[in-house]
Amino acid sequence: MDDTQIDAYLARIGARRPAAPTPDALRRLHERHLGAVPFENIAIHIDEPISLDADALYDKIVRRRRGGFCYELNGTFAMLLRALGFDVALLAAKVYRDDGTLGPPFDHLALRVNEEWLVDVGFGRHALHPLGLTTDAPQHDPDGVFRLAATPDGDVDVHADNRPVYRLECRRRELSDFGPTCWWQATSPESHFTRSVTCSLPTASGRVTLSGDRLVETINGGRKETTLADDAEILATYRSRFGIHLDRVPRVGT
Repeated sequence: MDDTQIDAYLARIGARRPAAPTPDALRRLHERHLGAVPFENIAIHIDEPISLDADALYDKIVRRRRGGFCYELNGTFAMLLRALGFDVALLAAKVYRDDGTLGPPFDHLALRVNEEWLVDVGFGRHALHPLGLTTDAPQHDPDGVFRLAATPDGDVDVHADNRPVYRLECRRRELSDFGPTCWWQATSPESHFTRSVTCSLPTASGRVTLSGDRLVETINGGRKETTLADDAEILATYRSRFGIHLDRVPRVGT
């Protein structure tokens, strides 16, 4: 990533170029990225290919001002952080299901930065700030209380508000390692990403999510749900709330 691309990426997330790869700089970049780049799976529902190629990721996230899911968001953010001088390792994770069982390997992609921070801008609602990897003490974040706990086999369980979220492996991976599971997530009828459309961003007072024709806003702990009237209103909401310009409404099964 050259200087022009770095500047364009920083403009995309509304951040200044840090003078050095410090924890404070990482915290600011993490928060800015989460607030600017939506967690979304629109591509799956408008028959748009998902590629983990570096140029394709940069084009989608920066030039086309779209979002994505974990492989795309954390994969692209890793490129920016490396270009800014951070040491970044791509880590695989298994996501905990609602019944407490673990999903498959490579179910999620997260980042280890400078050997001490867990960085994740691709999980939807999660920590607003990087989490320390060197402590098992509770970590208070605007989006909850998080705790990281080592497992007997050397992995790390990430908990949010006393609920296990995912199990993180500590081995460095390449982005291409996630390709098969990314394809499965985008194509399998068993994947939750193929079953519904979602687009979500944190806000100053909570969170905003558009799923199908339902706009859900969390405002200071309260929940407001609005059913949008028609396709024109749905497309307008994508533009006004998420900065995403579409020529048709994404729908499950299309």
